[in-house]
Amino acid sequence: MRHKSTELMGTIKAFVEEYYKNYRHSPSTTESADAVGIARGTAYKYLVAMNENGMIRYDGQQISTEQTEKVQTEFTSVALLGAVSCGVPTLEEEYIEEYVSLPASMFGKGTFFLLRAKGESMIEAGISPGDLVLVRKQSEAMDGDIVVALVANENTLKRYFVDKENQKIRLHPENKTMKDIIVSDCKIQGVAVKVIKNLE
Repeated sequence: MRHKSTELMGTIKAFVEEYYKNYRHSPSTTESADAVGIARGTAYKYLVAMNENGMIRYDGQQISTEQTEKVQTEFTSVALLGAVSCGVPTLEEEYIEEYVSLPASMFGKGTFFLLRAKGESMIEAGISPGDLVLVRKQSEAMDGDIVVALVANENTLKRYFVDKENQKIRLHPENKTMKDIIVSDCKIQGVAVKVIKNLE
């Protein structure tokens, strides 16, 4: 089989890319052969030839193309915990509802957790009831960060400010109808970095 069909090469490449999109890993040589209706030995020869001409990368097992390499990405497994109050603080609910995989290319790397927002104190910051808030787990925050703060064993999502003059912490709701929560101390559980919401 000296002269290989360029049409068949294109069909094999398209199958590999579609397979990767659906399953997030390379098809086997046998799966590729079955998909395009040729013998495994023939598929192997085609894959070797396609590797030699730079159409794909094939090491005898894994098949990749420029397109599949673009979609290869690291995923971070993030725990979806209980709801966090965007109104008055509520008792901390540290139970895991499920784990969610998020691509590191979009959400960054680090230790994260997701919380479901409830209440309306952060609506002017774009956080509505039912939104998922991605929180980077950390114990320190800077002025202006939106934090999950633990106050007297209750958690709340607010914008964080330190009042050095009065040695107080101001937890500011992003809702002009609500008042700041002023505390002497609170434990920062994390800083909100993204909001995942449904469009209405």
